[in-house]
Amino acid sequence: MTLWSAADAVAATGGTATTEWAATGVSIDTRTLQRGDLFVALKAARDGHDFVAQALEQGAAAALVTHVPDGVAEDAPLLIVDDVLRGLEALGMAARARTMARVVAITGSVGKTSTKEMLRAVLSDQGRTHASVASYNNHWGVPLTLARMPADTKYAVIEIGMNHPGEIAPLAKMTRPHVAMITTVAAAHLEAFENIEGIAVEKASILEGLEFGGTAVLNNDCSTAAILQAKAHDVKRRDIGFGEHGFDFKLKSVDLLRDTTVVQAEAHEAPLLFKIRAVGKHYAMNGLGALAAAEALGADLALAAQSLGRWSPYQGRGAREVITLDPVETHMTLELIDDSYNANPTSMAAALTVLAAAEVTHDIGRVSKGRRIAFVGDMKELGADGPAMHAELAGLNAVNALDVVHCIGPLMKHLHDALPSEKQGLWTETSDEMAAQVPRRLDSGDVVLAKGSLSMKLAVIVDAIRKMGHPVDKGEDPQDKA
Repeated sequence: MTLWSAADAVAATGGTATTEWAATGVSIDTRTLQRGDLFVALKAARDGHDFVAQALEQGAAAALVTHVPDGVAEDAPLLIVDDVLRGLEALGMAARARTMARVVAITGSVGKTSTKEMLRAVLSDQGRTHASVASYNNHWGVPLTLARMPADTKYAVIEIGMNHPGEIAPLAKMTRPHVAMITTVAAAHLEAFENIEGIAVEKASILEGLEFGGTAVLNNDCSTAAILQAKAHDVKRRDIGFGEHGFDFKLKSVDLLRDTTVVQAEAHEAPLLFKIRAVGKHYAMNGLGALAAAEALGADLALAAQSLGRWSPYQGRGAREVITLDPVETHMTLELIDDSYNANPTSMAAALTVLAAAEVTHDIGRVSKGRRIAFVGDMKELGADGPAMHAELAGLNAVNALDVVHCIGPLMKHLHDALPSEKQGLWTETSDEMAAQVPRRLDSGDVVLAKGSLSMKLAVIVDAIRKMGHPVDKGEDPQDKA
């Protein structure tokens, strides 16, 4: 099905089409480009114009460019504009304008990607749903997501992130959501803000994009909840609160089982029970907020709660898998919690709490006692207080239940030094150095967590753990559905 014709793209961008063409998708990367995509030649680490010829050879329908690139024929299918990023933004705004979809925008210091995926899952069962890919939530990711949205979409879920002040409001105004959700406000990107209150003000600016009659879904438990609520009042939008102090969606109890979180809550004072195929109170909070957002969009709440029970996190975001260490003695296993995609003090504390609650298995390995073992890497962008924030992790109650904590990076050296000697594992500068030590540090019966900021490359450690054996096949992941 055609997503963009040359005529529609010209009308949206004011650019010039060199020929007639029709695109079925939009891509910014030749490595993932599909036949029929419109290739957008953005300038990032490399100039996308250098890849236009390759994109067309791979079957791109056309390319969005500022000029005819070297090696590309004058009559090649192109859309020529003054600025490629502005052109992409124009496509995104045009796509948003032509759809009748109900749109939710999500931001927050922690949990926005997981919550976005929860909403994708629950809304997909109630109509055609379009959502951000991975963490495409920045100045190019948001317009790209919008530009990819089919006109007949029923629900759209757009993630919006930030690193510096002033980034969220323009993206929210481009998105024009009917519902805007703030998962929480926590210490993240403090290098760019004076304090957590400054972060709350920036997160709250997502409400500036709300459509008339729109709804703000706000975390009532975070310390800056009053700032979020005040912003909703300022922009004259209805707000729905969720959390233990939620006045609309109230969290009553959370039971953490081996691989499931069972949540008892209230929605507008009526009982609400739901489950999540992941372990952690933070998943319960995100799930409760997702259900509040789904209802605000007009979705059926009971069906959404049922659908949420089939959701589970994916790789790098808290996914759990069992690794079989012996092909013959198949009971010789360990459990891996892959939370390697990102980290800040709040999400690190949540992940360590999940590990602390995990059930180990005794008497199946070289070490008779199953252990809870953490591999943790630096949490970046915390500013001058970063070293102290790393050291303070040693005082978390969850750490008392852990057996060994291995630390990676110069900032995590502060945690390593603050840990009790009996819990001190290895400290290395890099994940590559730590990965070489992984096989001799783990055994059957262990539960292992890997978490750190993306630049610390904890995925290398995750790969080293996986290479110790073979993941147990749990069947099809429901997130693999189109």
